[in-house]
Amino acid sequence: MPEAAKVTAPPPAGAQAVHRALNLLHCFHDNGPDLSASDLARRMGLSVSTAHRLARTLVSTGFLEQDAHTARYRLGPTVAELGRLSFHQRGLHLAGPELDLLARRTGATADLAIRSGPHAVILVGGSVRPEDGLGLRRPLHSTALGKVLLAWPGPGDPGPAALGPLTAFTGRTITDPDALEAELAKVRESGHALNDGESAAGVRTLAVPVLDGEGRARFALAVRSTAARLTADRLPDALARAKACAAALAVLLLPPDQRGA
Repeated sequence: MPEAAKVTAPPPAGAQAVHRALNLLHCFHDNGPDLSASDLARRMGLSVSTAHRLARTLVSTGFLEQDAHTARYRLGPTVAELGRLSFHQRGLHLAGPELDLLARRTGATADLAIRSGPHAVILVGGSVRPEDGLGLRRPLHSTALGKVLLAWPGPGDPGPAALGPLTAFTGRTITDPDALEAELAKVRESGHALNDGESAAGVRTLAVPVLDGEGRARFALAVRSTAARLTADRLPDALARAKACAAALAVLLLPPDQRGA
């Protein structure tokens, strides 16, 4: 068939509703207060009636629950159950002891993160709050974890250009797209990323990738402290220990056929 005559197949029936329902769940990423149907509609750019209908469907399947008094929505028990199952199926419960050991040996906070859209999300480590198991969710461009995830992207992960305007958190945050691309080239060349006061004044973070056999960062591993504690003369030792920990985590977290050589 000539190229001009090709017709793009329509999306499967119900695909738009599924996409909207998943986006609605993403409205709760900031761990803020319960959301009303109006809040959800505003965040998603939908009518209140459509947002309410989607929310009620998710309530019926346990992905959301609704407060009987305020009629506002929060994440439901199904999300919590799937989250726990995913955490264990991915072997992330095995990462904790390795990160604890790295933290003791470096005197820094050790964290493990994955990419979620324009953010690095910490799943295990010292930054995870013990009371609720929630970790930090930080922009990619201003963190060492994020630079690692951008430098060795996974399949389908958009590049830095998709991040949009780069917010400045300190005077050292990289906000120019060309400067960020240059920084990522340096990260790939050196094999690690450094955040030196770019996300918060006085904070220094070193990060390395946990690579699979395709050279993609399945996780990013970081050690974080103050510039006064994680000094320039201590960085080489911290880097060596972080790389050793990343190698151990690759064995623990990746199937044998997905590990690097």
